[in-house]
Amino acid sequence: MCAKDRHGSARAARQEAVWESVPPGLEPAGFAPRLRALLEHVEPGMRVLDVGCGEAAFAAALAEAGAHVVGIDAAQEPLRRARERHPRLELRRVAEGEQWPFADSSFDLVWAGEVIEHVADTAAWLSELRRVLRSGGSLVLSTPTNGRMELALAAVSARAFARRFDPLADHLRYYSRATLTRLIEGFGFYDVRVRTLGRLPGRRGLLLHALRSRF
Repeated sequence: MCAKDRHGSARAARQEAVWESVPPGLEPAGFAPRLRALLEHVEPGMRVLDVGCGEAAFAAALAEAGAHVVGIDAAQEPLRRARERHPRLELRRVAEGEQWPFADSSFDLVWAGEVIEHVADTAAWLSELRRVLRSGGSLVLSTPTNGRMELALAAVSARAFARRFDPLADHLRYYSRATLTRLIEGFGFYDVRVRTLGRLPGRRGLLLHALRSRF
């Protein structure tokens, strides 16, 4: 097994271990405000891909709103739980680094909630996302923000720095409004709209960026 394969296997094992430690049926953090922001961009009949769908809470809500939804995740455990709770949803496992099993321009909208910060190869991930999104389609994503207060605290507090940049944590990337915008625009998207939704209960720092893009 090559080093890349070993690394991918280790990442997959850690993802499964994380999910094994999460109680089944736990509502995603900030579910209500994130769902409200997402549904602003969804119309009945839309083809929507939920990337990193987890236990499919968002996918189920999108289906209730009249969208045709497909959910994908890199881990088996959340998909097993999702299939038990939402047997009518179309859910697929796609291992990290694999090509997504969809034709070009398959979706009107792609939703990626709290996913991009976990992605090792961001360029490949965004390229694949753009491939399956139709021309003129929309990307809506959220990610924890790193504003001035969060970065300042990490700079002056060893404990805060260790907590935020723990080398064993599953967050691999950290974004601000400016860096997220530059990243998305660099992949040919335009009409990028970034907004801060607020704070999540029990979390440090600003909640998320909700981003909508078209290309």
